[in-house]
Amino acid sequence: MTLESLCADAWPALVDKPLGAWRLRANGGYTGRANSALTLGDPGVPVPSALAAVEAFAEAEGIRPCAHVIIGSAVESAISAAGWRVNLDHPKGAESAVLVSTSPALGAAAEVADEPSDGWFELVVGSPTPAQRHLLTSGPRVGYAHAVRDGRVVGAARGCVVGSVLHVSVVEVAADFRRQGIARTLLAALDEWSRPSARVLQVAVHNEPALGLYAALGYRESHRYRYWVPA
Repeated sequence: MTLESLCADAWPALVDKPLGAWRLRANGGYTGRANSALTLGDPGVPVPSALAAVEAFAEAEGIRPCAHVIIGSAVESAISAAGWRVNLDHPKGAESAVLVSTSPALGAAAEVADEPSDGWFELVVGSPTPAQRHLLTSGPRVGYAHAVRDGRVVGAARGCVVGSVLHVSVVEVAADFRRQGIARTLLAALDEWSRPSARVLQVAVHNEPALGLYAALGYRESHRYRYWVPA
């Protein structure tokens, strides 16, 4: 299993259809990963035909056509040749890094539960839509870390275990409680809960504070991906 396949399994969209080795995903517009075609390997048809299928799928699901593409891959060259462009307008940035670590996150741990605690959703997404609730609560084995100060949830994180690997998909700290070590506490909690062989997460390359935190915790870049859309 590739890292990208593992990440997709840990962040499962409402709709996930195969197109050869590609995966056509839709989740009501919530997150780029869950509303893009994961373009790994051979789609079973020429790339221009595969991209036409991505567009038809997106139209049927009511989302924007989008391809999730590993930077520097042969598929990326083919998608570029077919006339698509990098989506520089993506709200969280067109390019993300996939980071991996085999080092435990040490430190005081927060609580981890099998279901989101009161206040967890509110901090992460506010009042969740059905699509948001599905994405955040689905996966092989999901755990929800939370940190509480004075009765208020001020930190929230989501981890999903696929095989023996921990995928970290949410780390959120209330604005007035940042730079107090809460993110480290949440990550240590997920580590203690899952006892993984390795950890993986995806983060936008412009998110320098997060990249600094993860580097300090032993994460190293595996590769990058970016989103492509029809020109």
